[in-house]
Amino acid sequence: MNAIEKVGTYSMLMVRTFAIPDRWRMFFRQYVNEIQKQGLDSLAITVIISMFIGAVITIQMVLNTANPLLPDYATGLAVRDTLLLEFSSSILCLILAGKVGSSISSEIGTMRITEQIDALDIMGINSANYLIMPKVTAFMTVIPSLVIASMFFGIFGGYCMAYFTDIITVHQYVYGIQFMFNPFFITYSVIKGVVFAFIIASIASYYGYTVKGGSLEVGKASTDAVVNSSVIILLANVMLTKLMLS
Repeated sequence: MNAIEKVGTYSMLMVRTFAIPDRWRMFFRQYVNEIQKQGLDSLAITVIISMFIGAVITIQMVLNTANPLLPDYATGLAVRDTLLLEFSSSILCLILAGKVGSSISSEIGTMRITEQIDALDIMGINSANYLIMPKVTAFMTVIPSLVIASMFFGIFGGYCMAYFTDIITVHQYVYGIQFMFNPFFITYSVIKGVVFAFIIASIASYYGYTVKGGSLEVGKASTDAVVNSSVIILLANVMLTKLMLS
């Protein structure tokens, strides 16, 4: 299947996915379950990675900007802008593409090869809407919370380095965090996170839903979902940055 055929098949699947659910009660039940699986279960890895990245950026900035011409608060400012503009949206979603994307693709792909999706279609149920829509909407709903949590704990990781070591004073770090703060950066990151969440969940669902063969093909579909969603996230990141910050 070439790229044009894949785009067409993906578009047709999304049209089926975002139809009006036959039973809203069932949709909301699955929606809540998906928030648990994709959101709350991803919180721990988000917090851990963000804290360590914040700490590492702080160390690297101090070591590589030892210049009397640079102000003392440059480290805190650089940590803040790096986390808000890129890490807590783009890099975090690339990480979650591996966790959430592979999980969604494997789950739906297993249902496809075990003919559970065919059984839903035979019963007259819109299987794409029933299986995919709760996953996509749940991940798009929960990603702003993960993005904001990543920002907070990333900055907190840098603060811990300032507090427990002598590489930079707490006052210098905090002043840099506050210096010329632009609240739009948070809005920008949240919007990017929502767009990336849709890309991850929808592409992973597409590869799982269209898989053919056995368990080996399910594993290949999961890999393809992560790789392709990561590439499209990078492309979308460039486009959104150009549109929103230029």
